[in-house]
Amino acid sequence: MPAPIHTLLIANRGEIALRIIRTARRLGLRTVAVYSDADRGALHTRAADVAVRIGPTPAAESYLSIPALLAAAKETGADAVHPGYGFLSEQADFARAVAGAGLTWVGPSPEAMDAMGRKDTARKIAEKAGVPVLRSLGDVRGGRFAAQGNLPFPLLVKAAAGGGGKGMRIVREQDELGPAIAAAGREAAAAFGDDALLLERYIERGRHVEVQILADEHGNVLHLHERDCSAQRRHQKVLEEAPAPDLDPALRDALHTWAVRLAREAGYTGVGTAEFLVEVGGPTGPSDADAWFLEMNTRLQVEHPVTEEVVTVRGDRIDLVAQQLRVAAGEELGFTQDDVAVHGHAIEARIYAEDAFGGFLPQAGTATRVRWPGTSTGGAPTGGASDGGASTGGHSVRVEAGLEDGTVVPAAYDPMVGKVIARGADRETARRGLVDALDATAIGGLVTNTGFVRALADSDAFRDGEVHTAWLDTHPLPAPDPRPAMVAAAWTVAAAATADGGDGWRLGGPPADTWVELDDAVLRVSVARGEVRREGGPPTSCRVVGGDAPGDVLGDVHGVAGDLLLELDGSTARFAVDVGPRAVEVSTRGHTFRFVRPGASGLGAAEVSDGVVLAAMPGTLARVEVSDGDPVTAGQPLGVLEAMKMEVALLAPADGVVRVRAAAGDQVAARQVLFGVGPADEQEATDG
Repeated sequence: MPAPIHTLLIANRGEIALRIIRTARRLGLRTVAVYSDADRGALHTRAADVAVRIGPTPAAESYLSIPALLAAAKETGADAVHPGYGFLSEQADFARAVAGAGLTWVGPSPEAMDAMGRKDTARKIAEKAGVPVLRSLGDVRGGRFAAQGNLPFPLLVKAAAGGGGKGMRIVREQDELGPAIAAAGREAAAAFGDDALLLERYIERGRHVEVQILADEHGNVLHLHERDCSAQRRHQKVLEEAPAPDLDPALRDALHTWAVRLAREAGYTGVGTAEFLVEVGGPTGPSDADAWFLEMNTRLQVEHPVTEEVVTVRGDRIDLVAQQLRVAAGEELGFTQDDVAVHGHAIEARIYAEDAFGGFLPQAGTATRVRWPGTSTGGAPTGGASDGGASTGGHSVRVEAGLEDGTVVPAAYDPMVGKVIARGADRETARRGLVDALDATAIGGLVTNTGFVRALADSDAFRDGEVHTAWLDTHPLPAPDPRPAMVAAAWTVAAAATADGGDGWRLGGPPADTWVELDDAVLRVSVARGEVRREGGPPTSCRVVGGDAPGDVLGDVHGVAGDLLLELDGSTARFAVDVGPRAVEVSTRGHTFRFVRPGASGLGAAEVSDGVVLAAMPGTLARVEVSDGDPVTAGQPLGVLEAMKMEVALLAPADGVVRVRAAAGDQVAARQVLFGVGPADEQEATDG
């Protein structure tokens, strides 16, 4: 029989570790954080009662090391382990090892994890439970392909094990099938250690609707309603919301029923999620919809906060982490399905360290300035199910994040750094609240997707419910216009020069111009007489001419240094400006722009000359394919950069002779010079 929990070890990091620590502390539990060398001093290590180093930076030697985690539990006297999500959270072998060490596993049984953690076995359980599944078109095991009759296209090749969009390929023609199977198999083997694949019909216009399940060891199985996670890019969720909007009531009830049946059939306990694909706009009309079971996640979901924000039990909001801990300790749920209700609507945006307008490449580095909604600059919010976060304008905002000023985001782990959740009385109130919250989010020193998710939440398509699982892959959002941010940067630099005794204004005459150089632009800025005024006081006028900024702009500026409300051409926006010795960073509407100050930085033109191959993101130079001095041709592979589970090929930009500037295995920074390619005589002159 499970025993009461006294000390909880969280086998995870970042925002999910913080989330679990908050609930555990509220319940009076002692908490243990674990950390790798990369996370020494991270927020989650400081939030727990005890923090233990478990190994060096690579996940395989720290967060994925079962012996290291069990040793930490023994050292600290922990009697239970919560895996969070990611890392080992869906590994049945880890659950067995925890139980074998005499500890309580906060999650479903290893047997249920084995059964439901694979798409192929989960499909069989679903069929037995009377839950509809897409017809199997074939499978691939050990590299051998077995088809079930003629294959209809398009179809989906997907990994039998794991999730997260890895090992998935859409195939539209017969000629694409072989290469897609080979690529998906390699990716699945690398991600899950299993290259088994399934083939199914691909639904062009589908909605991803999932049902939250909660079950105890006493036979009670309930649903906590559903979420819609249709806003995805390349099978990765971007925005999630609860409840699912515009869902036919009969279909909604069916999804709930199927999810409960599935959990009962699997003997499932704890928190889990049954995911369904809902086809909308079928051949008989736009109001028709069919649904099929996709897979089951045997853990807490990233998007669990939207359920916590809208689902109540006897009038109190649900805390899913608290329910996990109660079930793990052997307690009964203590309530029935009739006690569960939904109030309002909630939408969550995932914040990733990635360049959403540059191929979604993962990013890493140091967050120099972090401002979350409801906090001052550098604040680290603690919103959770128990406190609800900040509340303004008819909506409340909750932030789950492990990022603060000075946080280093390593290239070794998943690039998600936080989540922003808005709740309102209805979907539109929640949507507008999320846009406002993302407007108030500013992250400096690190490229994130904040502006991308803000633009998506603000789009007519998302507002009108037109976004399906493939929508983002076929409707790319336009890149942001940097010119207003450049005006804000130029004005701030000019205003600072005036305040420091520069020639910004003259007694008895118009203000003198201040010349500001940003990137390749030289702007002439005229700042009206007077110091920068606080918001609410008389505005300071600004005139910017030249470069790529809006020509001959006259605007009004309110604010204090670093936080501006700028009116340009009748449109007002807020800008967070950080002026550094080498660059100016401007955050507005979620986007962060970085403008280099060539005159102030002392950087030479050689750093941006032709023929230089730079690191597109921080990471490891995994391979070097050439030797110093080799002749190369344009497009020839020079090496491979590895970061955040991705590989980026580094190609020669032109014909010439290569100079190798870094070695295989080196940890490299973003924009570090890795190779130089130039004519042989030029390279010889440089060497001399």
